Amino acid sequence: MEEVSAVKVEQLSVHYDKTPVLWEVNFEIPKGQLVGVIGPNGAGKSTLLKTLLGIHKPLAGQISFFGRPYKEIQKQIAYVPQRTSVDWNFPINVLDVVLMGRYGKLGILKWAKKSDREAAKEALDRVGMLPFAKRQISALSGGQQQRVFLARALLQEADLYFMDEPFAGVDMATEKALVELLTTLKSEGKTLFIVHHDLTTVKSYFDWVILLNSCLIDYGPVEEVFHEENLKRAYGSSSYLLSEAKKLAHSKTSGI
Repeated sequence: MEEVSAVKVEQLSVHYDKTPVLWEVNFEIPKGQLVGVIGPNGAGKSTLLKTLLGIHKPLAGQISFFGRPYKEIQKQIAYVPQRTSVDWNFPINVLDVVLMGRYGKLGILKWAKKSDREAAKEALDRVGMLPFAKRQISALSGGQQQRVFLARALLQEADLYFMDEPFAGVDMATEKALVELLTTLKSEGKTLFIVHHDLTTVKSYFDWVILLNSCLIDYGPVEEVFHEENLKRAYGSSSYLLSEAKKLAHSKTSGI
């Protein structure tokens, strides 16, 4: 029996005010993959995530998760938005932000139990933020805020994770810690979609790639999709310049 894909997208088109953003996108991702969603600015990467999650309504197309529509599966899906889209001045502490990840399971007007608070602390511990549990979110650095949002997603105990540029504006130590956690989640059978902009780390971070520029350029395992021809199709000559810069950097470190 053929295994059902984690995500299947068929003929997906999305418009903003009659302007096409995504056009006839098709892809199918198996379970348990760490997927990089890459492409130039304005390519529709964030729009893709928001459309998959029902935040934006598509003009046309079909979307399924484990063979089912979003409404039937939404409690198994977690979303980490771009950090810049959040009002970090809202008066709330770190632990309460993480507890928001339990609201979908608790239901309306139900208070978090002691077990929920303990689970929230465990999630904070996994991202190295437990000592900051009582701190106001406005007092955190960008990297710390990103870790807190990831802890909130962990508390949802999801099977699918969608993250919109989780490495943007964070320090290298935070990025390394996040990558290690994402890899651990993958080893636990989770499927993760990560909008990502740094081409130099794609091969080391991801198993699969979705390469976009309004339409789908290509998708599949990194070693099959992430190559110079596809990058030129997505980015133009800038990808060629990037490739040459990487070769130069390698020659310097190798002493060539």
